[in-house]
Amino acid sequence: MSIRNKLYTVESVTLGHPDKVCDQVSDAILDACLAEDPMSRVAVETFGNHGEFNIGGEVTTNSKVDYAAIASRVYKEAGYEAPLSIHVHVVQQSPDIALGVDTGGAGDQGIMYGFATDETPEFLPRGIVLAHQLTEGLEKLRKEGVVKWLRPDGKSQVTMMDGKVQTILVSTQHTEDVSQEEIRQTLIDKLITPLVGDASKINIYINPTGRFVQGGFDSDTGLTGRKLMVDTYGGLIPHGGGCFSGKDPSKVDRSGAYMARFVAKNLVANGFAKECLVSVAYAIGKAEPLMVEALDEDGKSLRDIAMQYFDFRPRAIMDTLKLRQPIYGKTAKYGHFGKAGLPWEEIIKMKA
Repeated sequence: MSIRNKLYTVESVTLGHPDKVCDQVSDAILDACLAEDPMSRVAVETFGNHGEFNIGGEVTTNSKVDYAAIASRVYKEAGYEAPLSIHVHVVQQSPDIALGVDTGGAGDQGIMYGFATDETPEFLPRGIVLAHQLTEGLEKLRKEGVVKWLRPDGKSQVTMMDGKVQTILVSTQHTEDVSQEEIRQTLIDKLITPLVGDASKINIYINPTGRFVQGGFDSDTGLTGRKLMVDTYGGLIPHGGGCFSGKDPSKVDRSGAYMARFVAKNLVANGFAKECLVSVAYAIGKAEPLMVEALDEDGKSLRDIAMQYFDFRPRAIMDTLKLRQPIYGKTAKYGHFGKAGLPWEEIIKMKA
């Protein structure tokens, strides 16, 4: 199962990427609901393209939320100024779903996965950490005014072989008045080299098409939950299919995946494995998971240890990880894992 010495490629996107703007709006709406009513049930999806932005979903809350104002704020914070026509159609959650959730059951069926490795301090594969550092670095260079021609939209991609960086790809939106040569040299000097050191033996691609002036919703559509691999583990492990952003923690798509990460990280941090993959499955309306498994890098099951220390029932997950707080905005950019301050990233003491 180990990915440590394999050839793999992972990617990240900036907060100005259209899909990530949508994720940020969905999670900002969730946070606004939870801030006033921690028992809010929220499932909000957003879709944007070419000056239009649509907010839809199902919400049950006592909070007063201005959906359009939140979308406008997030859009501007991402770095955009072009006009945006915002449309809202949000209704109350289905009573059929509430039947199961009210009794402590899962809000849907599904399969969730969590992963951790001792390869980095973030307990993530090095390639994933580097990909996020590259896109976050683009944002920092732009927002701090270090590189004047940078614009919000962008991506990174990292290829690793035998634990070493083989290829780095960075695509970034830029102003009309800068040459490709300046873009390349500036990003090598100010972004890539500070992260990897000597880059002379790394294959580097910067804006492979040679031009990236038009970006954001002017050039592409965005949709909540379309960057699942960026959000999680880069495609290096399975993904159950459900997205995270815009969903309150009664949705096990989100809370189950966070718990699986929490368990995997703690099994690694406490020396039970060098790498750990946790999987869990639910039936809608049922509290007890249908299955739980935890495997180390050699495929050995750690399930008994996981079940000894951790409770995978939805309400227990929400209590253990304190998930009814408005903490989700920070997850909607640069991955949901490996960040300090998130409850599923905490390390507890376990005994063998």
